[in-house]
Amino acid sequence: MVLKNCRARTGRLAVVAAAVALSAALASGAGSAAGTPLVGDPPAPTPIVPEPAAPAVTASAARPTPQAPAATLVPTPPPHSFQLPQSALPTPSVTPPTPSVTGPPTPSVTGPPTPAPGKESPAFGVFLDSGAPGVTAMTRLSSWLGGAELRVGHSYLPGDRWSNIEGAPEFLDTWARWRTAKDDRMFVLNVPMLERNEEGVPDAEVRKLLRQGAAGQFDHHFRALAERLVALKVPDTILVLGWEMNGTTYTHRCGPDPEAWKKYWNRIVTVMRSVPGQRFRFDFTPSRGRDAIPWTQCFPGDDTVDIIGMDAYDQPRGLSFDEQVNEPYGLQAHVDFAKSHNKPISYPEWGLFRNGDNDTYMRRMLAWIDAHKPLYNTLTDYCPHGVWQCPANPGSSRVYWSVLSGRTGWPATLPAPTTLPVPLSSTACSPLRLAHWIESWFGRKVCRRFDGWSRTR
Repeated sequence: MVLKNCRARTGRLAVVAAAVALSAALASGAGSAAGTPLVGDPPAPTPIVPEPAAPAVTASAARPTPQAPAATLVPTPPPHSFQLPQSALPTPSVTPPTPSVTGPPTPSVTGPPTPAPGKESPAFGVFLDSGAPGVTAMTRLSSWLGGAELRVGHSYLPGDRWSNIEGAPEFLDTWARWRTAKDDRMFVLNVPMLERNEEGVPDAEVRKLLRQGAAGQFDHHFRALAERLVALKVPDTILVLGWEMNGTTYTHRCGPDPEAWKKYWNRIVTVMRSVPGQRFRFDFTPSRGRDAIPWTQCFPGDDTVDIIGMDAYDQPRGLSFDEQVNEPYGLQAHVDFAKSHNKPISYPEWGLFRNGDNDTYMRRMLAWIDAHKPLYNTLTDYCPHGVWQCPANPGSSRVYWSVLSGRTGWPATLPAPTTLPVPLSSTACSPLRLAHWIESWFGRKVCRRFDGWSRTR
């Protein structure tokens, strides 16, 4: 009782002292310019608890995919998913900076439009982390955005080895629970087409692997993934298969053999569509611009593509938003190509990059999304791309908050899945590494069968 009374008196004294301090500050003209947030400012996001030794993040990589340790199937968080202390996160201002009014589409000169009550925007989300921390962080980010509804959950399968591309149980379970908690959510999953996906595999080997995939040697891995997703009750997952295939970063790139790449894509889709209960949508997503090869040369056809996406970062250095729109294979070409194929568009990855904290880019990209209404979009939120986990981008953070705070995002109507192509005559078996004299004795390569399909030679 004595301790309780002491705390009560101490509390009353603290209130009096705070009132005196506030009066003095107001009398001296102190306010937000001195570092104190104005009343009505949005709360700073609650940070994720920092990990003991988060690796450094470099600005040279657009987005590394997660890697799993050899001893377990659970992938470790990617190096970019570091966490920030509360004091490091920017507190956006209620009044955003005056936006640029040059170039289409042009937002209001008084700032990005805040939607009228009840107005909804295209379904959106933010990539925060590939594993369970990404699911947890979405709740905090939603709170920072004034309760905005994040309808899109986005993750990446590790591409280090086939067992992880098949979907490790501990990795997918958390995302499946998030997806099934509400009917109007969508789960977007990036799926590598080959293992060792970020190990700098040379073109000659990539060409060989693509041709093996086109012949069916990796069918069983994708059948296992499809069965896993159906068992987890997420049969309507959007699969961003072989993303950014027009570049040079990934082993699943298209450039070394575009024809084999397209046949391999079609084969994967056919195999996954053959699994009972599936309702997958397949998203063909190049990076913006030409890159190593025009992405149109990699398009596998309308029969196996449900959505045409684009990964669109603010790069290269000095390129204006209008130039990003109008460049060959840029934002406008993407919209036009999808329209000509009667497909919805998406932006699985977008965000800041080479041009730093660019509030003009952030404002223009959000206006572009509102104007063209993609099926979904997910901002990549880690440095250097993001606005919540990256304190280096306060101006862009204010713009993002001012546009999306309180928005709900309408429940997207998913396109009907593409129809199943003609069933394949599979060569689904895994090559065995035997001595050359054994293969010479058999007179051919030897492989181990994984299913009961007939094999053609």
